[in-house]
Amino acid sequence: MADTMNLEAAAYTAQGTPREKVALPGAIFDGTINLPVMHQAVKAFLANQRQGTHATKTRRWVVGGNQKPWKQKGTGRARQGSTRAPNWVGGGTVFGPQPRKYTEVVPRQVRALARKSALNARASEGAILVIDAFQYDAPKTAKLQQLLARLDVANKKVLVLTDGVKPNVFLSGRNLPDVQVLPYSDVSTYHILWSDVVLIESGAVGQALTPMAEKALAPVKVKKTVKAAETATAAPAKKKAPAKKAPAAKAKAAAKPAAKKTAAKKAPAKKTAAPKKKGK
Repeated sequence: MADTMNLEAAAYTAQGTPREKVALPGAIFDGTINLPVMHQAVKAFLANQRQGTHATKTRRWVVGGNQKPWKQKGTGRARQGSTRAPNWVGGGTVFGPQPRKYTEVVPRQVRALARKSALNARASEGAILVIDAFQYDAPKTAKLQQLLARLDVANKKVLVLTDGVKPNVFLSGRNLPDVQVLPYSDVSTYHILWSDVVLIESGAVGQALTPMAEKALAPVKVKKTVKAAETATAAPAKKKAPAKKAPAAKAKAAAKPAAKKTAAKKAPAKKTAAPKKKGK
């Protein structure tokens, strides 16, 4: 266990205006970071997402193959009992996957320690930002997107933790691919480690900040960053260098024999005189 630390986080309004820093609760943010426990919690979380409905057919379940393809002796070929044996094309599968459960149970105290370690890891990086209050009267994606743009985290993976269930905030962030909105009490270790930045509502960490009265701010243009893989595929193909033109002397020399050939084709052929008939 690490020594108790007094960690602070930057605070902002719901529109992105900076406020005074907020002290994070020492009961959770005490500097504890336990890597093996976080690994165990994330591995169990991903395993529990698997449905385990995969299935293959053994030779018992493959249709057909009820009689021998040829008689036992006398053909010179190896003996075969069914065309649905594993060594035949279209036969059964040997040791294929069957339906099973991938459930992994992690003790409650281990899950709590892993979640605490993940939050401390983000706090030590300065990746936790506190928002005074999310007061959304109706779902509005642009409103949440403008907040992320003013905080300069629009192109990062952002986890928004609200104080209780807030459907309007959830619906506002549902259409943003790199944003996840969850109640603070429901967040898991996986979601915290998945994110680059964590936005926490002040009431969720015990610091209920009174929202500031502020006017509507001018909209900020959201800058989109293009990934390296996309730039490589979108790069235009290099244009081929134009072929070098031959010098004028070579061009004239090449043109002379061509002109002679065309003249020869145009000249009419001479008529041959008809042979005289004998006796006249």
